[in-house]
Amino acid sequence: MEAAALISAFTTLFVIIDPIGLTPLFVALTQGMSDRKRRSIGLRAALIAFGILLAFAFGGEALLEFVGISMPAFRIAGGVLLFLTALDMLFERRQSRREDTAEEDESDDPSVFPLAIPLLAGPGAIATIILLTGRAEGPGDFAAVIGVMVAVLSIAYLLFLAAGPIERVLGKTGVNVVTRLLGMLLAALSVQFILDGMRTFGLAL
Repeated sequence: MEAAALISAFTTLFVIIDPIGLTPLFVALTQGMSDRKRRSIGLRAALIAFGILLAFAFGGEALLEFVGISMPAFRIAGGVLLFLTALDMLFERRQSRREDTAEEDESDDPSVFPLAIPLLAGPGAIATIILLTGRAEGPGDFAAVIGVMVAVLSIAYLLFLAAGPIERVLGKTGVNVVTRLLGMLLAALSVQFILDGMRTFGLAL
């Protein structure tokens, strides 16, 4: 995979999973817990999300073929989904919805829900991993996409470990600014997904 494509894949997955935006929620969900328990919850959430995304990376396209959906159609639909996510990020609707989802979990261990599902491995991340692996040409490109996924989830885990200090440094305003910048970038990338799908379908652009 070329360096530009690798950077694009990393940026897309990083923006859609949004580890920076998840950090304040992780702090809220693990408030009052020991550092050891926080590490355990963060690691478990990252591993579960990895398993879910890996399953879709291997079987997602086959599932689409089984139900009769072409890859160009899914690319366009995925691009639209990512664009809607970008709008949510730009207008702060995404963070409010995440906070509502987080409040629904009453257990002491939020690693499976809501951290792994749907915050780390949500619909947007699943659509993105299917799109990225669908564009992979050969085992090398496929392995590169998996490597990108591992890198993004690892960053999320590291941010979970440093959640307290990061929250104090950025503050609520800093997190909002970063989230909006990522939303602008995601909007442009989602349009590119739509254009790629239309081009693959045979429409001259």
